Amino acid sequence: MRISVSWTVALLPIVGASACTLTSETPVTPGPPASGITALCAATAITPAPAPPAAGGPLGPCDIYAADGGPCVAAHSTARALYGTFNGSLYQVKKLDGSTKEITPIAPGGFANAALQDEFCGTGACTISIIYDQSGQGNHLTKAPPGGAKPSEGNEANAKAISITLKGNKVYGVHIVAGVGYRNNTPCGTVTGDGAETEYMIVAGDFYNSGCCFDYGNMETNSHDNGEGTMEAVYFGTCTTWGKGAGDGPWLMGDLENGLWAGDYSPYLASPPITYPFITGMVKGDAPGKDHWTIKAGNAQTGTLTQLFDGKRPNPRYVPMRKEGAVGLGTGGDNSNVAQGNWFEGIMTAHYSSSTADDAVQANIVATYGN
Repeated sequence: MRISVSWTVALLPIVGASACTLTSETPVTPGPPASGITALCAATAITPAPAPPAAGGPLGPCDIYAADGGPCVAAHSTARALYGTFNGSLYQVKKLDGSTKEITPIAPGGFANAALQDEFCGTGACTISIIYDQSGQGNHLTKAPPGGAKPSEGNEANAKAISITLKGNKVYGVHIVAGVGYRNNTPCGTVTGDGAETEYMIVAGDFYNSGCCFDYGNMETNSHDNGEGTMEAVYFGTCTTWGKGAGDGPWLMGDLENGLWAGDYSPYLASPPITYPFITGMVKGDAPGKDHWTIKAGNAQTGTLTQLFDGKRPNPRYVPMRKEGAVGLGTGGDNSNVAQGNWFEGIMTAHYSSSTADDAVQANIVATYGN
């Protein structure tokens, strides 16, 4: 069945809507954190750790990665549950009067119940105030705090701005425009230092710009530019300040801080523009000391993942990596927030996943977003 898309706001120009510019902030250069994970924290009551799937039961992407040895340490979506048994809150919406509503799946492991949002929000203004972490680690996303590039907090996304239909179910995405961004700077269980991780996000392929930076993934815990290697996030757009792929983009790249990279040099001509209606974008960092990372992308509606890059880090300033473990969406690591994009789900693990698991996750995504 074809995905239908509903817009309730006017689109900004897609290409070149805002410049991707360097900030004037002087990078902070703390010592590299030990490779490992951030502190393990008690799960919050509103999002307990999901129960293991029953034998032969339906699996979500996080169930697949757990079986591969890399359970999710962050799992966010306004569209669906990312575990076969998850039945907690996916996200929260808020009215201008401050009242809120929790949005849950229609059934365990299922699509978000958009009717709950529609009934609560009505015809008035409504924003997405929390995107809950389904992993049980409590890495919930709220509006981004002030940072080096933007010394004021981010805005919440218009909860009604983008909806799509998946298998007959209306669901909402997160509509990122300039000024909108989400963050958790006190993470639990996420990767630090040169540790291994796998991240992916699902985004719409027709809404992007050249602004910095439409990211999801591992960021600095103080919202400042702490130097090369203090980030590892998935990026989509046409920014060319640091690096690019072939042609005019848009590209799926890794944001490693002070560099958006399509490979280990720029322009990396083996990385073509990605123009699918809905895109799976994946960035993977290998185990400590390996100086190895991977970028994959695919059509979220059909087919398999393509390995766009697999090799060494771009230069010695990224060896070893100094990841800090914060979780961000819609901004750069220093709270640069002039990018735009439509986002539907993303996960982070503390493991360099196998290709077999990546392929199984892509198959799960296609079964969800495909025609």
